Amino acid sequence: MLDTAPAVRKPPGRKAAGARIRRRPRLGPYLLIAPTVIVIALLMFWPMVQIGIMSFQKVGNRQLRGEPAEQVGTENFDKILSDPFFWQTFRNTVLFAVVAVTLTMLVGTLVGLLLNKLGKRMSAFVSGGVMIAWATPPVTAAIIFSWLFGTTGGLVNWCLDLLPDALIGGGWADHNWFATPLSTYTVLTVCVVWQSCPFVAVSVLAGLKSVPSELYEAARVDGSGPWRTFWSITYPLLKPIFMVLLVMSVIWDFKVFTQLFIMSGLANRDAFNLSLYAFSEAFGSLNPKLGMGSAIALVLTMILLVVTALYVRVMVRQGETK
Repeated sequence: MLDTAPAVRKPPGRKAAGARIRRRPRLGPYLLIAPTVIVIALLMFWPMVQIGIMSFQKVGNRQLRGEPAEQVGTENFDKILSDPFFWQTFRNTVLFAVVAVTLTMLVGTLVGLLLNKLGKRMSAFVSGGVMIAWATPPVTAAIIFSWLFGTTGGLVNWCLDLLPDALIGGGWADHNWFATPLSTYTVLTVCVVWQSCPFVAVSVLAGLKSVPSELYEAARVDGSGPWRTFWSITYPLLKPIFMVLLVMSVIWDFKVFTQLFIMSGLANRDAFNLSLYAFSEAFGSLNPKLGMGSAIALVLTMILLVVTALYVRVMVRQGETK
């Protein structure tokens, strides 16, 4: 028997009202992130815009007293790019970043793998301990390492001076680690790696906790060793994490300033990196050159943007952003 009951019609306009109701929650995420975007725009984007403007101007004491800035076009960039000292600081920055990032990723990964082998309570305890190094302010870390490697009462010099002279030679009690660029960057590398590797270790540990244990059990049954297991299972599954950590480490180590400024200061120009070079040009003399300093800072920013763009391109190709 056919159902002859009349179909119930929806009141007109209800569908449009329902569509409007469904569209309203879409504004929610934008409203939630709006305060953060406003703060970032005020604290970061606007100063960056000002740096970009000043990089094309001549800004000195007169301009700081209220006189209008002189537009010089690309003169600041022409000067720094033709200056051999700029390329020396660029070389110092790149070499330090390569060494520091490599050691940070290596040590951090090894520590993360070690933490994964510990028990739950011990792993949490050790992770909290190593994170203290990452949470230490750069100023505090620089002061600590300046004391450790200092010429007066430095712990490292004292320990090295106790070793036999036939092993490493004598005279370490008065050794100045901050007299040459090589020794300065050696101490700086140890300080930065000590501070950065805990974050890598904890991030790797978090990624390892998400890997199914069945994969490692199957690898052990197949007779796979630790090295083969890492490159066949751990690294492919944690590759997105490693990529993020790599890019973040490159950005952090390229713009290291506080530690190098405290350890070396402005006296040893041979140990300058791009950040310290920009600071010295802008504020390091009685005749500040804010335009030159802004141009150097803008070049450094563009380098980091290129590194970030390359990372995003790789992630898009691998489909990790989907």
